[in-house]
Amino acid sequence: MSDENAVKMTPMNYSKERPAAENPVKVEDLTLRDGHQSLFATRGRTEDMIPVAEMKDEVGYWARDVWGGATFDTMHRFLNEDPWERIRTLKRYIKKTPFSMLLRGQNLVGYRNYADDVAGAFVERAAANGMDIFRTFDALNDFRNFETFVPVIKASGKHFQGSICYSLTEPRMGGEVYTIDYYVNKAKDLEAMGADSICIKDMAGMIAPYDAYALVKALKAAVQKPIHLHSHFTSGMAQMSHLKAIEAGVDIIDTCMSPYAFRTSHPAIEPLVMALLGTNRDTGFDIKHLAAINEILEKEILPKYRHLLDDTKISVIDINVLLHQTPGGMLSNLVNQLREMDALEKIDQVYAELPRVRRELGQVPLVTPTSQIVGIQTVNNVLFDEGNERYKMITAQVKDLCYGLYGKTAVPIDPEVQKKALKGYERGEEPITCRPAEVLKPELEKAKEETKGLAIDLDDVLIYALYPITGKKFLRWKYGKEQPPAEVKPRTLGDVRKEKELIQKAKAGKLVEKKEKEAPPKSENVRTFNVFVGDDYFEVGVDEIGGSPMISYVQPSGPMPWTAPMYAPPATPAPAAAPAAPAGPRPEPAVAPAAPAAAKAPEPAAKTEPARPAGEAAGTPLPAPMPGMIVSYEKKVGDTVSQGETVVILEAMKMENALPAPIGGTLKAVNYSSGDTVAKGDVLCVIG
Repeated sequence: MSDENAVKMTPMNYSKERPAAENPVKVEDLTLRDGHQSLFATRGRTEDMIPVAEMKDEVGYWARDVWGGATFDTMHRFLNEDPWERIRTLKRYIKKTPFSMLLRGQNLVGYRNYADDVAGAFVERAAANGMDIFRTFDALNDFRNFETFVPVIKASGKHFQGSICYSLTEPRMGGEVYTIDYYVNKAKDLEAMGADSICIKDMAGMIAPYDAYALVKALKAAVQKPIHLHSHFTSGMAQMSHLKAIEAGVDIIDTCMSPYAFRTSHPAIEPLVMALLGTNRDTGFDIKHLAAINEILEKEILPKYRHLLDDTKISVIDINVLLHQTPGGMLSNLVNQLREMDALEKIDQVYAELPRVRRELGQVPLVTPTSQIVGIQTVNNVLFDEGNERYKMITAQVKDLCYGLYGKTAVPIDPEVQKKALKGYERGEEPITCRPAEVLKPELEKAKEETKGLAIDLDDVLIYALYPITGKKFLRWKYGKEQPPAEVKPRTLGDVRKEKELIQKAKAGKLVEKKEKEAPPKSENVRTFNVFVGDDYFEVGVDEIGGSPMISYVQPSGPMPWTAPMYAPPATPAPAAAPAAPAGPRPEPAVAPAAPAAAKAPEPAAKTEPARPAGEAAGTPLPAPMPGMIVSYEKKVGDTVSQGETVVILEAMKMENALPAPIGGTLKAVNYSSGDTVAKGDVLCVIG
């Protein structure tokens, strides 16, 4: 190739002693954070990172991505692990390679903008606990959301990596919004803020190889700081885009170890090492050493998480991401949400509605938290809109976005949607134009006050400040004030083997081993009865042994309705109707009292409305429209509520939904508490 940055080939054999490349591409490893976040819902535990920690420290990575993103949330909520402790623990094993984290701008590691005092304290504590590189992005590419903590990063002597969220409105780079000029101008803004490096953050794997080449070329010409490319494998283009970016002179790229790579994760490091072998961009990595690490991951670590992998698709890529631009994590969230609501058949309607919602909300890049904001609002529109009325159930986060609490959108928000979202909005109906955090009150002192007697240091306080409900629950687990549930405890390889054995038995039809029991011979006293269940009937043989007749066999004469009531012949002449047994699992054959030979089959019981359980309040129920977690009740028992007034805040897929009163009246009963998990249809409260 004639280009000055083109890869130059040098014929050679592979060996550890091969000469160093002229301009080796630097590599950041994402296995311990974005790898398991992408593939199995960020459920990787610290104990499963330690076995390969020291080996990976010898590879020669530019940095290791170990924290931030969804890890903070998932660790304290689902794994019963202290997020701060992970940094300190891994630092004891990884001494050579710098630690990198993903920081969501003023959202930190949550889903809303936090006050300046919380943001500053969080970054300071992350640096003190051992974080070296702060990969910082804003979902709207509004860099005003960096202003509070960039000085803290710099004062701590740490690396500030400014990121630009890569997005499209066309199949390829261009259109009216996301052009090369857009990205170049953003890169210049980051350099002016003091960025030590600049990252192109392609969260959905949408950057095409030749677009990657053109963009890297343009950025290298416009700014002096190193350029870093982060691209997920979702669409299958990332490996090709990596190579074209390397040809264009990119300085750093992101990869995962192959067991944690591909699908919605990232390209694997091993093929790249071999592809660049002997070129002027050779990584210098030892492929045999990488293979030894993979052996441990495959045999000792990944089996614990196999059950969390998505096995519904045969293909390792999802080309549909190029059509709906939905990042893999967001897509799996939408599918799970629809499945839990028994509405998975509406996924195509969600795909059709999503681009429309995105456009109406300002053509925002789809990355946390805007991916969740757009995605969950799309689901709400598909499920709850009626007739010509759209946005019937608007999440709290959409209202915040329309108000300006997340920042400035790429294009203006649809005025009609904005007006509807801000009607009655607690902060006011006129959107702001200032830096979002300027309207947020300090939060840290309040968090300290509310965790007195529970939090022992600032790290504990910050867990609560970021996640008040689940954070407090975790702190109670941490300090022995509550027993953590079984589902947050780790799995062992022994557990995995037992589950595998059960599955193999089930497939072989040996899961339940029946004990054969020989039937006794029939006597001369056997009497036969017909037992009717709805339109079906059963022929029952009763053998009188030493007095009372006993059921000796039940012969179905038609299909058995598993939840149908079962009647037995009564011992005395039957009344007009026998009460039905409660619906439930299939009834076991039961001992029945004696019956006259000419007993008349009972008539089915008349249908009646189910009686209200004792203690349940009378009135109009407010059922959960979707599965989720109770954030808070805005009213208490005895309060008067108006129709349409918010009664409950329900969190679903990290987004908050204000549920209105279906009628006006008095709140008669509240059935759950803050932090409780509820299923679709559960009665949250009763109004009478």
